[in-house]
Amino acid sequence: MVTAAISRGSAESPTRARVLVVGGGYVGMYTALHLQRQLGDELRSGAVEVVVVSPDPYMTYQPFLPEAAAGNISPRHVVVPLRRVLDRCRIVIGEVESLDHAKRTATVRTLASEEEAAGPLELTYDELVLAPGSVSRTLPVPGLADHGIGFKTVEEAIGLRNHVIEQMDIASSTRDPAIRDAALTFVFVGGGYAGVEALGELEDMARYTARYYHNVKAEDLKWVLVEASDRILPEVGEEMGRYTVRELRARNIDVRLGTRLESCVDRVAVLSDGSRFPTRTVVWTAGVKPAPVLAATGLPLNERGRLRCTAHLTVEGVEHAWAAGDAAAVPDVTAKAAGADCAPNAQHAVRQAKVLAENLVASLQGRPLQEYAHRYVGSVASLGLHKGVAHVYGRKLKGYPAWFMHRAYHLSRVPTFNRKARVLAEWTLAGLFKREIVSLGSLEHPRAEFALAAGPPPPPADMAVTSDSSPDAHDTGDDGDGRGGGDLGGPGRTGPNDPTND
Repeated sequence: MVTAAISRGSAESPTRARVLVVGGGYVGMYTALHLQRQLGDELRSGAVEVVVVSPDPYMTYQPFLPEAAAGNISPRHVVVPLRRVLDRCRIVIGEVESLDHAKRTATVRTLASEEEAAGPLELTYDELVLAPGSVSRTLPVPGLADHGIGFKTVEEAIGLRNHVIEQMDIASSTRDPAIRDAALTFVFVGGGYAGVEALGELEDMARYTARYYHNVKAEDLKWVLVEASDRILPEVGEEMGRYTVRELRARNIDVRLGTRLESCVDRVAVLSDGSRFPTRTVVWTAGVKPAPVLAATGLPLNERGRLRCTAHLTVEGVEHAWAAGDAAAVPDVTAKAAGADCAPNAQHAVRQAKVLAENLVASLQGRPLQEYAHRYVGSVASLGLHKGVAHVYGRKLKGYPAWFMHRAYHLSRVPTFNRKARVLAEWTLAGLFKREIVSLGSLEHPRAEFALAAGPPPPPADMAVTSDSSPDAHDTGDDGDGRGGGDLGGPGRTGPNDPTND
């Protein structure tokens, strides 16, 4: 039972301890899930309340985004619905705008805030868990905001898939060589996991799709990977990184190391080595940064904008505040070098969430806390169907074994048995049947056809503007790369909080 140590309840309920979890990603969901399990009696009796504030009603399993973009997995199975998994927690869909930790108050803008005269929601709390995650880290590259595509959400991943197939449709139907060349050129910026895996899976998918076009061949597609450093996939080691470069170049992918994107104005990617690529697709995966809300918390941050934390996963020098994951600089007690922090990746985030929940419960019950200690075991990366690299426990794998390990590992880590079974079923069926090559880009504007039908009738024929005189007559109508493009930062948004449209 929770002891009197939890009697610091809010004004709404003096006997209730409220735990506020900011963020519904890896750390947020797993922390709430562990709290739900460890405080079952207290949650049922009302002695404790766990409130999860998340901008989306689901947690995205990001390692599966490249496979979702390639059509190997349904986007529905890349996300985990928070309300189903956290059935004993209160879920609030919204974003925390600011925190006053001294007063234990959070200002939350919900989906209903625009409709309510009262404005944002004020939530009080007793214990705070900060896990807002990260957002794409962009640079002031001219044209990037207008034409760049991210790869961090499921909406962006599916939007990018639709966009790539749409470009092939444009290339197949145009009579202009310049338009065709730009449509079939795909530039990816960033040689980390997100960039390499997304490029590998989409190139694999597009090469397969090309067989169904009468005038587009796989060799017509131009893929360019731009990386500012002298290596890619540093997580798998230098040797495996060099192998990955050789593997990609053998697939006719142009890998540019030690190169930066200087501009993408007017749909022309200009690189620091002087190369110019007319392109309708620039995918930006060059790193992430902590969520902006951290700057509005008043809590201590390091030079990179991450929360300064202790090895117990408490915020340094602050009582009743906890953090983990991408937003937290957690000391790595297993590192040989002094002052090293844990890498902001899923491997640490999931394990930190468990320790954080245990320590929070221990704090409520007046017990001592434990330190977070986990030695990094290695990394695996997919380079497309049946292709991959891995460096795990000092062992180096490549090709099919690494790809199989990649799938096996992530299948074991994706939350809930329901999701594991569905993903495994999809992989099994994908091995028996052909790939789906359909683009459903119209899902991004689901009301367009109805609005056209319900709008005013067209003008009489003698007043109608001909297609040749229209200022947009030769516009391809593609807006997939103008959303942040189909920001592969994860998966192009088809609608607010709707990852199911694929």
